[in-house]
Amino acid sequence: MSKKIESVCGLLRLSLGWVFLWAFIDKLWGLGFATTSAKSWLSGGSPTLGFLKFGTHGPFASFYQGIAGNSVVDWLFMLGLLALGLALILGIGIKIASYVGTVLLLLMWSAALPPANNPFLDEHIIYILILIGLASANAGQYLGFGRWWSTTGLVKKHPFLQ
Repeated sequence: MSKKIESVCGLLRLSLGWVFLWAFIDKLWGLGFATTSAKSWLSGGSPTLGFLKFGTHGPFASFYQGIAGNSVVDWLFMLGLLALGLALILGIGIKIASYVGTVLLLLMWSAALPPANNPFLDEHIIYILILIGLASANAGQYLGFGRWWSTTGLVKKHPFLQ
């Protein structure tokens, strides 16, 4: 792969990683972007309640509204954002992060069908395509710790962790 494409893959991975890590940080501390400090997770707020209860629509809305604010769902969502953001930023576990991220994004996409500005395609689907591309390109190898990570005994024993 050319150095330019490697750099683009690395920068794309880092950028998408920051999207997920920022969502975690803002919901945890309530920095006033998507989440106010009064509704932050550390202040006792639920990171899933607002959107799942009031922002869902479409064929799966009643399912999502039924799990809104559930502490297990909150923990899974927040851990998913954190793990996905860190994996992408560090360049380790890109393949498994891409699979988990695809599931998370499909769930987020299905919570509001059809999307507001397009009958099918929105940023969740674009992010899924990027995740698949990053995994296919072994993007953790560029501008990250992926080369080192792939040489560890753990990854050699369990290649799906690459």
